[in-house]
Amino acid sequence: MVEITEETIAHLKKEATILRRHIIEMTHVVQSGHPGGSLSACDLVTALYFHVLRVDPKNPSWPDRDRFVLSKGHACPVWYAALAERGFFPVEELLTFRMIDSRLQGHPELGTTPGVENAAGAEGQGLSFSVGLALAARLDHKPWRVYCIMGDGEQDVGQTWEAAMAGAKYGLDNLTAFVDRNGIQQEGRTEDIMPLEPLMDKWRAFNWNVLTIDGHDFRQILAAIDEAHSTKGRPTVVIARTVKGKGVSFMENKIKYHGAATTPDEYTAALAELGVPP
Repeated sequence: MVEITEETIAHLKKEATILRRHIIEMTHVVQSGHPGGSLSACDLVTALYFHVLRVDPKNPSWPDRDRFVLSKGHACPVWYAALAERGFFPVEELLTFRMIDSRLQGHPELGTTPGVENAAGAEGQGLSFSVGLALAARLDHKPWRVYCIMGDGEQDVGQTWEAAMAGAKYGLDNLTAFVDRNGIQQEGRTEDIMPLEPLMDKWRAFNWNVLTIDGHDFRQILAAIDEAHSTKGRPTVVIARTVKGKGVSFMENKIKYHGAATTPDEYTAALAELGVPP
């Protein structure tokens, strides 16, 4: 395992705070979008884009790049924020989110936004797409890897489990999936709508390597990715325990903020919590 230094952790925490600020600003300006699930996935996305992924912002279509798939496409504000901070497009463009003719629409569009690998909106499709990418890499004898972030609400969707079967059948050890296990989906709490537990056992039954972590602890995130890389013969799923709205106290674990932007007073309070002067 590669040693993770305190400097690396501090850098990732700083980047995550920047991404959270962008998420709040983007959704507030347009008064639309999905801040809660963007904030819960923020540390996972930060670890990938600022430590793990082999990508080239100057050449988004570089054939040997790693592929990142955001299956929970409504959380695209965090993806756009990471892409902008990595240099795929100007940071200033983030404030065009969801506006007419913007390249940053409310769900990601393949071919529209630099660095975006998949279209998303209908839940449950991302893992199938990721399985296809991982198979393509194998058929082409390429070393690039595939990373997919799913929502826990997507675990209700049958297509997710069809993809899980295929990933195991083909032994896709170049595929790492994450479940953003924040416990809340659009209509309420996951365990009220369609109970998922025992979720680890279910993934194990589909013959995946299953890990569970604190999805806001960078050391655990990076250690899980390292273990996924060293696992041979089957794909890995990382069940990341997260908090909806993480980083803004009044948004945390609140169903409302799945799809609600901040009021003016909330906006000021959120930025203050994130260390941005009002």
